[in-house]
Amino acid sequence: ISYTCRTSGMEVRKAANVAEAKKNLEAAKPDIILLDWMLPDCAGLDWLRELRSYHSNESLPVIMLTARGQEDDRVRGLEAGADDYVTKPFSPAELTARIDALYRRIGGDQMDDGEIKQPPFVLNTRKRTLEKSGQRIKLTQVEYAIMKMFMEIPGKALSREEILRCVWGKDYLGEVKIVDVNIRRLRVKIEDEPTSPAFITTIWGYGYKWEF
Repeated sequence: ISYTCRTSGMEVRKAANVAEAKKNLEAAKPDIILLDWMLPDCAGLDWLRELRSYHSNESLPVIMLTARGQEDDRVRGLEAGADDYVTKPFSPAELTARIDALYRRIGGDQMDDGEIKQPPFVLNTRKRTLEKSGQRIKLTQVEYAIMKMFMEIPGKALSREEILRCVWGKDYLGEVKIVDVNIRRLRVKIEDEPTSPAFITTIWGYGYKWEF
């Protein structure tokens, strides 16, 4: 994996375990973390939850790498805060494509210096932050991208496939299930009643709509 990334022009810092990964994070914040599920000193999923619990790391992009390919495992990884999930075995081309796609998403608004205001929400597209009624809501990079997409086109019904193309890119190689998992995770953060959503509503058999 390290060789594949380096030959694609990326700078790589390796860590054989969570202890080393924490030292690397203290030294410099990476653009993206590739995190294996099975680690010698901690389950990668547990460390991902710990990582997401800290404010400074809430939006740090993470791609899970694992041989656990069952749907329940993929859902657990995404709900724990992974931005993407790559199942072993994977080709070097697939891995670098996933990294490139995620990197494009996290850098897409760097020149944007505006706000999208839809009370009670304010999305700051320069700082890539979301507030609800003046309170900051912690978002991952993917959750931010979904919110930006919705708030730019309020009231429009979007299919799962449209959301996948818009947020993950037209060349994304994963499954459409990732849309549902991230919407569910986002609802928990922004809705007063996640089981009866008022903002992100479901269009049964089709997709979702941002109500404004």
